[in-house]
Amino acid sequence: MSDAATQIKDTVTNNDVVLFMKGTKAMPQCGFSSRVAGVLNYMGVDFADVNVLADEGIRQGIKDFSDWPTIPQLYVKGEFVGGCDIITEMTMSGELDALFAENGVTFDKDAAEKIREANA
Repeated sequence: MSDAATQIKDTVTNNDVVLFMKGTKAMPQCGFSSRVAGVLNYMGVDFADVNVLADEGIRQGIKDFSDWPTIPQLYVKGEFVGGCDIITEMTMSGELDALFAENGVTFDKDAAEKIREANA
């Protein structure tokens, strides 16, 4: 396994929720990363952010690791969940709430409802 693959595996294994993104959760550097980080931040999810722009090995490595071509990529309890479109759909349907609840990830249920109400 390459250094990048080892680092990625360690990151997704040692953190309950990880977002591989362009930029950071405090300063996203693309609209798709901003949308997913914004949802997680608004819902009060404690997540690790990995800025793929800071390391080309990680940027390509995460695509190879997940066999998914785009960034951002969300992982919950070591499992790849999806990118921006999938996370948006899961947020709107309530599936993301269920995934967090099933995996013991703390989140603000009221905030999740407000997202759905605002986008109904």
